[in-house]
Amino acid sequence: MNDWKKKAVVYEAYVQSFKDSNNDGIGDLPGLTSKLDYIKNLGANVIWLTPIFKSPLVDNGYDISDYEAINPIYGTMSDFDHLLNEVHKKGLKIVLDLVVNHTSDKHKWFRESKKSCNNKYSDYYIWRDPKSDGSAPTNLGSAFGGSAWEYVPERKQYYLHLFAKQQPDLNWDNPKLRQSVYKMMRFWLDKGVDGFRMDSISFISKPKEFKDAPLQDHKKYGAYYYGSANGPHIHEYLQEMNREVLSKYDILAIGETPHTTPEEAEKFVSTDRHELDMVFQFEHMHVDYGEFGRYSDVTFKLSDLRNSMSSWQNKVSWNSIYLGNHDQPRIVSRFGNDNKYQKESAEMLAMIELLQKGTPFIFQGEEIGMTNLHVNGIDELKDLEAHNIYQFFLNQGIDKETALKMVNRKTRDNARTPMQWNNTTNAGFSNGKPWIEINPNYKQINVEKDLQNKNSIYKFYQKILELKKNNSILIDGKYKLITPEDSAIYGFTRTLGNKQILVVGSFVPYKVKYDLPKELVRKGKQLLCNYDKHRNSLPSELFLKPYEGIVFQLE
Repeated sequence: MNDWKKKAVVYEAYVQSFKDSNNDGIGDLPGLTSKLDYIKNLGANVIWLTPIFKSPLVDNGYDISDYEAINPIYGTMSDFDHLLNEVHKKGLKIVLDLVVNHTSDKHKWFRESKKSCNNKYSDYYIWRDPKSDGSAPTNLGSAFGGSAWEYVPERKQYYLHLFAKQQPDLNWDNPKLRQSVYKMMRFWLDKGVDGFRMDSISFISKPKEFKDAPLQDHKKYGAYYYGSANGPHIHEYLQEMNREVLSKYDILAIGETPHTTPEEAEKFVSTDRHELDMVFQFEHMHVDYGEFGRYSDVTFKLSDLRNSMSSWQNKVSWNSIYLGNHDQPRIVSRFGNDNKYQKESAEMLAMIELLQKGTPFIFQGEEIGMTNLHVNGIDELKDLEAHNIYQFFLNQGIDKETALKMVNRKTRDNARTPMQWNNTTNAGFSNGKPWIEINPNYKQINVEKDLQNKNSIYKFYQKILELKKNNSILIDGKYKLITPEDSAIYGFTRTLGNKQILVVGSFVPYKVKYDLPKELVRKGKQLLCNYDKHRNSLPSELFLKPYEGIVFQLE
């Protein structure tokens, strides 16, 4: 992996909610362009854009109807070209969110494919005959609820959709389809785009024969990923993509790989296999799953989070490091404390996350400590998945208040509320009515306030990222977990040669004693602390304040 990739710090911009330039209530490309200095000054050097392609927006743009056109709600191709030019002028890079596991049902390929079994696009999607009684080929369920199979009378067949029924899955076993995808990728790379984050890429290789899946989480249908995650030809197809497209450009290739083990992930990223630079995995996002999957009313255990993240650090040569994104709750609400210790826990989480080995990913708003939304009624939510799971809970006999509380914890809307720029109308996001609710705490939590305060969360992120990018220990140093049995503390070291950095974070809202391993009790230099403390040495007993975090270089 070359030097710029190792020093990459990725800022994920959820374009629809970032900044609105024309007051239609929807974030857009000119709005993003106007805030490039904000992102650069933070310390990020790569901007990942959520899908900006033409789309009916059934799933917020992850249902693409034209890969080579910009969705008019975000602007024009000229707006994109201007954004790309400005990004490069400022020494930044752009990564596009590419969805090639499926398309929109409005895409030309699908509109043609469903007409008959013998046209150019007939085999671009995954079609199967009904069972003898006319029912779906298997019991496989969609990620968003209901069956993963949808019947089309014109073909007298079912097509597969692992996500919404408006998102039919592409048939990667068809070489013509693969070449069509590669051609489209070259279109963007030839424009100067600096890479792709490939959505659900671990699902592109489907089994030749689909079978019924086991039932779990009280659901009527089998899990959508059964038999479809990391299918029989996944590495063959990615190596082909690398050979024909990715290797021809100096770009960042990131693959979203749900339901992938560390051992499998290493196959994706190992440099001698020529596939991807890194993967986006979700094992540590499952630490608070329970009886009803992600929407269960369960609080994470630090030991589970620590063990999962450490496992990936130790078993995968290069990681993508994140705690939140556009599909997850806000990290300070999920893993920290979004009330009394909002600032302290936001800063501690940033230290623990960003200083591990790999590429840091910051989702917009994390750098100012934005929190979950907490709506008062299901009608306030835009999230398709949340509406489906809420209805599922009611069908299970769960009362409305409890069902809403469970949905509130994990709805994707938590991450998708507009960026909180200042304390004026609509948080400075737009002068029009925003497409989604504004978090009402924007008067207390906003960019303008953080930029004016030298001790803000934003300013602390700047310090962390400056340290991360300019310290070889934090780039290439080996990760080692310390005191794995501690119930309150996440501590690890980064070691390169004879140089070592210690990172310690408290995950509890009270003062706690931490017994430091004997070999780490020595002099050195404190590099960061989220409290006003200065240390020239580390005693055997550390007394940490609520959510205190320390970064210490050992002599």
